[in-house]
Amino acid sequence: MERRHVLVLALTSLFIRLAAADWNILNPKWSFDAKQDTLKNYCESWRINVELNNIREFEVVPQECVGHIKKYMTSSQYKADSERAIEEVTLYLTRCCSLKGDGKDAWIFDIDDTLISTIPYFKKHGFGGEKVNSSSLEAWMKECKAPALDHTFKLFHEIKNKGMKIFLVSSRKETLRSPTVDNLIKVGYHGWTSLILRGLDDEYMHVEQYKSQVRKKLEDQGYRVWGIVGDQWSSIKGLPEAKRTFKLPNSIYYLS
Repeated sequence: MERRHVLVLALTSLFIRLAAADWNILNPKWSFDAKQDTLKNYCESWRINVELNNIREFEVVPQECVGHIKKYMTSSQYKADSERAIEEVTLYLTRCCSLKGDGKDAWIFDIDDTLISTIPYFKKHGFGGEKVNSSSLEAWMKECKAPALDHTFKLFHEIKNKGMKIFLVSSRKETLRSPTVDNLIKVGYHGWTSLILRGLDDEYMHVEQYKSQVRKKLEDQGYRVWGIVGDQWSSIKGLPEAKRTFKLPNSIYYLS
């Protein structure tokens, strides 16, 4: 009888612990480590609020969350989230665009972490936990080693094949034009209409202002910008607006 009583108490304790434990998207198994759960919840909340643009202009990822962000950005969840965003673009394309065939239907893509990935660089440089060293990052960009992002690679060619003009609008400096073109071609991108990079006059502007000016110039030339895909809010905010914008996940850095 006493043994049965002990067993009942043990099972009751287990169910209480299960009820109290939180489920986390990066660890769907039940966990009994309250401290660890609290940290995971905090870091996931931080990441989500970056994506919602509630947390802005951060220079580094909170040190206690670097491992969490690294895990997310190299996980199947990051890939699934990105692919889901691209599915929405594809759905939009099936019903959105009455192309006039006059060469003025356009689409805008950002480059870094939209068409090609900087994750190989950040794996070796703190994964957001260190302030971005522009000289080091640009030296890596000159090596032309950024891989294509599969989800947007297919979309890029789908949009191009629909007859839209593709404009690549990046916050990269004009001095990086040659390695940028080489890297894009190397991984299979080709056929864009124009690659627009930041000249000397643009370098001191906020990214949002610079990219808004680019859209204004395209609009003044008669282009109809049906959509924008980018990983930063600064790529899609500001006037004039595209008819639709799509944000890809990126919690490593913030460009304003």
